[in-house]
Amino acid sequence: MSQQMSLSDDEDIGADVKDTNSTDLLPPFEGVLQKWTNYIHGWQQRFIALKDGTLTYYKSADETAFGCRGAVTIIKAQIKLHEFDDCRFDVGVSDCVWYLRAQSIEERNRWVDAIEGHRQHHNDSAYSSDNSLRRHGSAVSLGSVTSVKSNRGLKEKLNEIETFRDILCQQVESLQKYYNMCAQTVGINHKLNVDDEYENNMDYDYDDSGAEHVKEVATELGPISLDLKRDAITFKATTAGIIATLSHCIELMHQREDNWKRRLDKEIEKRKKLEEILKQNQNESTQQNVIVIGGPDYEEGPHSMIKEDEFFDAVDAALDRNDIEEQERRQMKLATNSLSEPSPTLPSVCDHPLWSEIERVTTDQLYYSRLEIGEGGAKGWELFAEDGEMRLYKRELEIDGLVCDPLKAVHVVNGISGHEMCYHFFSPDVRFDWENTLESMKVVEEINTNTLIFHQIHKRVWPAAQRDTTFWSHIRRTEQNDDNKNSVNPYNIWIVCNNSTDRPNIPLGRCLRMTMTVSLVCETYINPIPEKGKPITRDNLKCKIIYCSTINPGGWAPASVLRALYKREYPKFLKRFTQYVKDVTENKEIML
Repeated sequence: MSQQMSLSDDEDIGADVKDTNSTDLLPPFEGVLQKWTNYIHGWQQRFIALKDGTLTYYKSADETAFGCRGAVTIIKAQIKLHEFDDCRFDVGVSDCVWYLRAQSIEERNRWVDAIEGHRQHHNDSAYSSDNSLRRHGSAVSLGSVTSVKSNRGLKEKLNEIETFRDILCQQVESLQKYYNMCAQTVGINHKLNVDDEYENNMDYDYDDSGAEHVKEVATELGPISLDLKRDAITFKATTAGIIATLSHCIELMHQREDNWKRRLDKEIEKRKKLEEILKQNQNESTQQNVIVIGGPDYEEGPHSMIKEDEFFDAVDAALDRNDIEEQERRQMKLATNSLSEPSPTLPSVCDHPLWSEIERVTTDQLYYSRLEIGEGGAKGWELFAEDGEMRLYKRELEIDGLVCDPLKAVHVVNGISGHEMCYHFFSPDVRFDWENTLESMKVVEEINTNTLIFHQIHKRVWPAAQRDTTFWSHIRRTEQNDDNKNSVNPYNIWIVCNNSTDRPNIPLGRCLRMTMTVSLVCETYINPIPEKGKPITRDNLKCKIIYCSTINPGGWAPASVLRALYKREYPKFLKRFTQYVKDVTENKEIML
């Protein structure tokens, strides 16, 4: 009985919760608004979406599948219409304020009404849900496993008390019936005694109906009197059960009280620790130097005063400008000058102090880059982007708070060879034709024709600090046996490996020094293999590109910004570079 009552209560609670959650949601409201980014770029068009009580923004509607650039909840947001600009309105939550501008007053009013409607709808839903929780007790509102179990135990004990009450009522009715019959019998006996005295004084015919009635009552009392002892024992057991159940209920309440007391003690202890940490941070902050607006600390470093969305917008705009400049440069100069290709053979002996490092790093990069994903040392890679035959993988890694995620890209391109890809990636003569992030590039030392040491200064992308790199770059071809040259195995394999190195004669200067290990491995396939005596054409070429990089930016930038940027920039870089190589080699002799 108690279990049935408990289950029915739970079903009622579930039904009410289901009714609460089934509240119709308002349709999303979205469109393009102008959003203030910063004092450098001013107002920028952004795609804004209002859904489920949250206001989010994207650079354009095409980027909604890749995650938003920022979001605020409108439940407690303050909406302020501008005093002079009729098309502008501000949405603020605490110290986070979005400055938005519509194309017309009517559009601004539609946005304000939509935000107010979503906020009112969410508040109404929360109110009805809160009332439902109050009606159905703490089993729903607390959400604690211990509390739910305690409440169910109390319900079961209360149902047991209800059962004991029914048993007692039946026993009381039986006893009352017995006592009524006893009283009735006593009354009849008293009447018979009176009649006997009157009969002795008066001489008339005697009526024995009273005696017969006494016999009937005695007959009914007989079985009841036999069960009276049993009912008394049952009565004692029932009352003992009630007392035991009430004691258990009191024990459950004490346990619940103890649990809440322990939770309260933990919360008090947490608050004390947080107060100590806050006090310590306040003491440390008072000792730090004041950040000067416009200085390097204002823009660069973990104490940057620039918010992440402004940081992202600024970097994004600078990269877009670089893309436009690079496209204009490519339209003006498509073909490259004829260049002498580096010799694939390496000197047998090299006494340069870096040579052992060059051999070791290049060999390791060649081995690990050609491992299939999930094989041996290539485990732990996560696919984060794909476009056609291009696959990009990453492993999240932070060193001293700096994002240094290793990246791996695999791509297949038709019509070019691995030698051509690696040659244009290595050669300093064509570096500026495809690399649009360079401000300057200098060959510091030539170890041999296949190995150079570079110093590159990259363009500054505000608000990040300017970076430079010093690295050796090495190109080589791995030999393939003639027996393995078929449509399945690569015709040859080329690799360019770049690795950072220290140069005492190149000081840091105004730039942050970026370190890296980058490898470009290209496998050339001939498919179909032409008939004997016929030359290989570009229609027979297929190049598998494996690009691996691990870059330490050398200075702080928001982790979310860096990961969003390389997700966008790496596919663009590979497409741009491979297309460049295809364009400049289209009408030239094949380099195998």
